[in-house]
Amino acid sequence: MDVVERIRANPASLPHGGTDASLVPAAPVDGTGRMTLNLFFEERDDRWFPGDRHVRPLLRRVLLGKSWISGQRRVFLNLCAGLDRVGIRYRVNDYGYIRKHPEELACIIGRPFVLDWFEWKNPLLLGVAMYNHPVDAPNHLKDLHARTILVPCDWYAQMCRPYWPHVEVWPVGIETDLWTPTPAAQKSVDVLLYDKVRWAHERYESGLIDPIRKDLEASGRSVEVIRYGHYKEDDYKAALARCRSMVFLCEHESQGIACQQALSSGVPVFAWDRGGPWQDPDYYPDRVRYEGGVSSVPYFDARCGSTFLDAASFIAGWSDFWSHVSAGDFAPRDYVMDNLTLEKGALHYYAIAEAVMRRQGR
Repeated sequence: MDVVERIRANPASLPHGGTDASLVPAAPVDGTGRMTLNLFFEERDDRWFPGDRHVRPLLRRVLLGKSWISGQRRVFLNLCAGLDRVGIRYRVNDYGYIRKHPEELACIIGRPFVLDWFEWKNPLLLGVAMYNHPVDAPNHLKDLHARTILVPCDWYAQMCRPYWPHVEVWPVGIETDLWTPTPAAQKSVDVLLYDKVRWAHERYESGLIDPIRKDLEASGRSVEVIRYGHYKEDDYKAALARCRSMVFLCEHESQGIACQQALSSGVPVFAWDRGGPWQDPDYYPDRVRYEGGVSSVPYFDARCGSTFLDAASFIAGWSDFWSHVSAGDFAPRDYVMDNLTLEKGALHYYAIAEAVMRRQGR
């Protein structure tokens, strides 16, 4: 019986019974000579009764239609897809197996409440979807400082290392065979304005978003607007197929998967990258002051496009950016193919997992 069949045959091995079938991918190809990874991903805990975390998404889908794919789920699905491609075997949410094999590594990708479901005896690889900041970790999990914890980018790692010394940087791969370029002759819109401004949106709408849109329209550029959290992936993919460039507006990103999907689609990006401190209002300025400098495009180089600081620098820099777009000078997909494919992400993850086990053996 192969790995995936074993998972399907033992739904009772989950702490509350049942399994999330949509998270059980097809069996990987042969992974001879490599350990089988034990992956655990849960987006939600039970709320009203044991096992209701499996029922709630089904009810939501019946009532509201196809659900939004969260960033955490996208990370998990892309990791599994990459592991499939490179032939590394894995189990998904096989709690019964991991309890019987305390010597094996448990890779907890989803939310940290999974750590409370039973007493884990295994070496652990945690993340990337753990806590927004180490100050959120409850007192009974303070031993996280001894665990290996994954975060998506360098600036986030620097912010976390004073609390968690064993932090590793791992970005998940992008589905480059899904997010592909559209021929220039089929493009009909000049600019996709991607609005992912999360905090003080009204203030930024008047001080950043509207001035940018008005400047683009005044320069004769056609503009399409899409707002984070208000679209399905197919809508975004179709918009990228229509648009020649993208203006990306976000205070900061730990990885920026949507931006990287645009790059993989061959769409150059002009990104608002204000830098400065981490200003998540749930933490800043009272709980956390990280002054090391954040980024909205932590994975980006000159092939991808350009950046700007504010509305004034956007207006000053737009003509230069657009001239390079028109000349075909950017090569954003090349950057993704060199750094962020599914295969590269999966091999990187496995290398970190192997390193954790080597440290355990010392």
